[in-house]
Amino acid sequence: MKPYEDPNLFENTQKAFEYRTDAELRRARWLFKLIENPKTVAWGKKMLAIADKVKLPYQWAVKATVFRQFCGGETMQECIATIDRLYKYGVKSILDYSVEGKESEDDFEHTCLKIIEIIRFSKDKPAIPFAVFKMTGMGRFDLLERVSSGHPLTASEQREWDRVKARVHSICSEAAACDVPVMIDAEESWIQPAIDALAEEMMWEFNIHKPLVYTTLQMYRHDRFAYLKDLLLRARERQRYIGVKIVRGAYMEKERERARQLGYPDPIQPDKAASDRDYDYALRLVVDNLNTFGLVAGTHNEESCRTLMRAMDDYRVPNDDPRIYFSQLYGMSDHLSFNLSALGYNVVKYVPFGPVRDVLPYLIRRAEENTSVAGQTGRELSLIQKELKRRNA
Repeated sequence: MKPYEDPNLFENTQKAFEYRTDAELRRARWLFKLIENPKTVAWGKKMLAIADKVKLPYQWAVKATVFRQFCGGETMQECIATIDRLYKYGVKSILDYSVEGKESEDDFEHTCLKIIEIIRFSKDKPAIPFAVFKMTGMGRFDLLERVSSGHPLTASEQREWDRVKARVHSICSEAAACDVPVMIDAEESWIQPAIDALAEEMMWEFNIHKPLVYTTLQMYRHDRFAYLKDLLLRARERQRYIGVKIVRGAYMEKERERARQLGYPDPIQPDKAASDRDYDYALRLVVDNLNTFGLVAGTHNEESCRTLMRAMDDYRVPNDDPRIYFSQLYGMSDHLSFNLSALGYNVVKYVPFGPVRDVLPYLIRRAEENTSVAGQTGRELSLIQKELKRRNA
């Protein structure tokens, strides 16, 4: 029987949680029980907003709980222990500077320099094979929306957009110089055209000998599989490589609501089955054309992991082929990450970091996603409880 045919492949909790102490698992169990209730998450979000407004010292409580579960630390140096610990068990890390919601030019310059610092820090470290950034960390959301709309920019907006492009170019140049591939995250559909265009521009410039710049496709959008096929044709015409991270997506409720309010066609797939279908189609398309691609499969879905394993087997791609990585978020889906790693596959965890206050929007989104994704929190809880029972802890 092939590993991906084994129905119990991801049930080995001893492998999944070997790197976790009993105390850490008990804390994770308590936290996932807490965020299992949508009302608790909504209440916590409201209380944190109030505490922030009246300047109550709430950071210590966040850092001891949800931050500790989903983040590696406040600084890169604080993340080293987490990175080393994961690597000891065969799982690599992506340092994700998860500061969101900034809008000033000074903030964008700071974030750009921070990403370059991460790239330099990651150089020659096998435990950190990628860097990553969001385009909204390089420029204003409203500017990206304006560029995406195709409307002419004012002279001031054009200068501002030129600065955004310069920041992105400096990051990709540093990635090329350090030989550290960099991923550009996908965001909301109404700013994605600007992100796509700039990501492609960077790929055509830097992906000459191998994938160095990676774009991201959210497959809960019904147009992304067609976009991937078109991207493949254009890359072949230019004799360039494509770096692609394939995810399901993170903005579904927001996307549907905006489409409804503004009266344009919903960009989201009609149902989860359609998202799953296009996700798995995309995986097979990439593996079938692996001479052109580098792939990071960002997924917490067991069946999609099996699909990628099966595709690699069908095309005789070795488990440890450096062009393919499975990816999950730190603090989640350890049953996927560590069981895949034990089979020799390349696995990388997103390890977010940043000051607690600045990372709070990311942490709230993590809690909300765990609550909203059907079965996600229940699955995490059942596996943690199974392992604690096995340990008699």
